Amino acid sequence: MSDGFVGSGDPAYEAKVLMISVAARMAGMHPQTLRQYDRLGLVQAGRAAGGGRRYSVRDVVLLREVQRLSQDEGVNLAGVKRIIGLERLVEQAQQRVARLEAELDAAYRRIAELETLASGFSRGDLVPTSRTSTALVVWRPRRTGPT
Repeated sequence: MSDGFVGSGDPAYEAKVLMISVAARMAGMHPQTLRQYDRLGLVQAGRAAGGGRRYSVRDVVLLREVQRLSQDEGVNLAGVKRIIGLERLVEQAQQRVARLEAELDAAYRRIAELETLASGFSRGDLVPTSRTSTALVVWRPRRTGPT
């Protein structure tokens, strides 16, 4: 979904601060349509202290997408709800993949650091251990000269 808004990673993009009348105007819809979409679970509004609905810029983008899918593509509201749910799942999966890739990159960097450190030792100084067993390796410098 292309939102056309700069800063979609910004927390303000997610902030539910727009009154229903403002969000409806931004989305090109009647406020009653927003209420119906909220009841159907398509675009869920936040609530102000007084109980009034509040929308975010992200919600407005989603409202436009609901309108596009239903009017331009002919998808019924149940189908739109399913599409939105699947898009959320994909977004969550992409975020998880990005986190895991970052962790993997960090692990590779750490391995490279350890390999660099290990290259300073002679071959006999390091003792390989199995990952499945616990071992204690004591290293003592070789004594040179008389003892």
